[in-house]
Amino acid sequence: MKKIVILFGMAFTLALSACKKTGTASCPYSESATVASSAEITALQGYISSISATATQHSSGMFYNITNPGTGTVAPALCSTITVKYTGKLLTGATFDSNTTGTQFQLGVLIVGWQKALPLLRKGGKITLYIPPSLGYGSREIRDNNGTLLIPSNSNLVFEVELMDVQ
Repeated sequence: MKKIVILFGMAFTLALSACKKTGTASCPYSESATVASSAEITALQGYISSISATATQHSSGMFYNITNPGTGTVAPALCSTITVKYTGKLLTGATFDSNTTGTQFQLGVLIVGWQKALPLLRKGGKITLYIPPSLGYGSREIRDNNGTLLIPSNSNLVFEVELMDVQ
């Protein structure tokens, strides 16, 4: 119990310090320099080839296919609030997460693969992402509130994303 209280206190302090206002608005996020390993890139290339998909390799090592670039001049930045519809799947085709009505996030809190890819779109844009583990959840297992495994460690991920709005 004491550990939970300490962890909660640390999380609360971190949350407050992240939201601390200074004289000017500034973004607390910085661009990640993480790049996928050659083994991760090769594995994703093999998968993309096996499903006969078309995808472009990003300098970070993820792959993407823009099906609609969207309209407008505003591209998401790390501190942008974005509204998206999305479906996340494992390479097996199993869906681990989905939102078809639209949900908001600040781009800087999302996985690195999204941080790298979504600035390629404008409002209304649609993209398919092929994200290697190092730009996704890495060696962490992701479980739901009931403890059910959603994303095994070191998983490649596929996302279909529609960028509905950028603020």
